Amino acid sequence: MLAFADELRSRGAGLRVLNLGGGDVDTATPMGSMLFTIMAALAHMEHEIKRERVTDSILKRREAGKDLGGRPRRVIDSQIRSAVRLVKSGEPAAQVPRDLGTSRATYHRRSRAVAD
Repeated sequence: MLAFADELRSRGAGLRVLNLGGGDVDTATPMGSMLFTIMAALAHMEHEIKRERVTDSILKRREAGKDLGGRPRRVIDSQIRSAVRLVKSGEPAAQVPRDLGTSRATYHRRSRAVAD
């Protein structure tokens, strides 16, 4: 936002923000420019604090071995292990992932992960 306001100022224009902190802020004036800069700095600080909290929370959840959320897997590890056994017993390697409802790439990636 500060870069945008500077770009406007260099072109001889200003930014007028309505209802910011209870009143109008016009970046073409020194007072308006100062208020806009302070508000942008506070917004940046809040963003950095939030990012720090999220990063810290993820780190703590990983250390505690807790789930980080995300999309649930459609095919669980036991199904992958069963599919690997089917392929080893002679089932076509292209058909097994289709029967599971997953792509061959996903099947192969997950089968390597389950084997580790």
